Amino acid sequence: MALADELRKLLGSDAVADDAEALAVHSRDKWFAAEAPEVVVFARSTSDVSKLLSFASQKKIPVTARGAGFGYVGGCVPAKKGIALSLMRMNRIKDINFQDAIAIVEPGVITADLKAAARAQKLFYPPDPASMKDCSIGGNIATNAGGPRCLKYGVTRNYVTGLEVVLANGDILRTGGRVHKNKTGFDLIGLFVGSEGMLGVVTEITLRLLPLPPARATLSAAFATMSQTAAAVQEIFAKGFLPSSLEIADSFTLEAARKDLGKAIVPPGNAHLLIDLDGQEESVRSEAEAIRQLLVDKKPNTLEMATGEEDCEKLWELRRQFSNSLRATGLTKLNQDMVVPRSHIVDLIEFAERLHAKYGFPIACFGHAGDGNIHINIMVDRYNRDADVRKKVEQALDDLFAQVLAWGGVITGEHGIGLAKKRWWPDATSEPVRELHRKLKAVLDPNGILNPGKFVE
Repeated sequence: MALADELRKLLGSDAVADDAEALAVHSRDKWFAAEAPEVVVFARSTSDVSKLLSFASQKKIPVTARGAGFGYVGGCVPAKKGIALSLMRMNRIKDINFQDAIAIVEPGVITADLKAAARAQKLFYPPDPASMKDCSIGGNIATNAGGPRCLKYGVTRNYVTGLEVVLANGDILRTGGRVHKNKTGFDLIGLFVGSEGMLGVVTEITLRLLPLPPARATLSAAFATMSQTAAAVQEIFAKGFLPSSLEIADSFTLEAARKDLGKAIVPPGNAHLLIDLDGQEESVRSEAEAIRQLLVDKKPNTLEMATGEEDCEKLWELRRQFSNSLRATGLTKLNQDMVVPRSHIVDLIEFAERLHAKYGFPIACFGHAGDGNIHINIMVDRYNRDADVRKKVEQALDDLFAQVLAWGGVITGEHGIGLAKKRWWPDATSEPVRELHRKLKAVLDPNGILNPGKFVE
């Protein structure tokens, strides 16, 4: 019996697809690798996932779980074919409880939908990846996603209080729950969050929520140089302020936005700083004014300040369009999400300029200045058509990651390793670390069926 027919018998005909269109859609994410699975399974429940993994484990068939497919590193590409397991039909928000300050959701819930549902009950889910209108909570769990608000509020892991996980053999594991503190045994939640689908399939998530801050302010400043911007960032911290977000962008990013969005929207200058504050009305007002004066003293080209959700979002719209503006150049955008110590932010951007001089590729830098997570985007012509170009890109990335690691940084802050960064996984880790990864994988997935072909073989 064909695999698709066996799965239809096991799970029902509406849960299985093997037509060319479904296979193509589930062959890739937002990166450039693609591998078509043999069949796609659309799980509707934890029971479906358990039955599927029990079957696949017995038959030793690869299973690659996926959410919305908005990852940037090929993490959900079914590299060894087999079964692509879509969790997007498991998209219920099961509970949002104000008194317990928690949400219980299935993995297919879109991140922005959860944020909106929490907000409607005066609650706040802080993680805000740039793709939050498209990405799923399950995908955020797989990569431990972040976003601009990481500076003040932390990443996805900081909000997960409970998980339901189906292990490779079909067993259902529950860890944590509705409480906000828990020291019962090892941190199994931390083991699964960020594991890129290689240790189990998450089928339910309990998330910690915060009270919704009643006030918000945003400041947008343009400067002549990136060093001025970095000096402003350092002084904001030196004065004891902790914004919720601190975002920077370089000259190439701004110029791409000017060409795409129009000069009237993008402030003049070679560097841009975006600062977000939230909290109580009085404290936000006073902090925003103090930071505004601090920025005035740095002599920006332009400075704008907004208060209230609607007006703040207008200033943020430019930041949210940076990626689209870079794609509008017609070049292939290779987005790297390394993290450096904050003291090396300007060093990193200057190093990117030297890479441009050495290899000839335009490089756009923008991202989370507050936590050192800067997105270095190598902009490439003929990337998909010319093997020599791809080889040259890898050489540039060799140089970039070697320097980041030499500064004490890391090669990924929120996208994960997947396929895109597999080449640099050995450089970024020690042999004892890699061996421990292999041992954990062998214990939880002895047949190696979960998302095989990625960085843990």
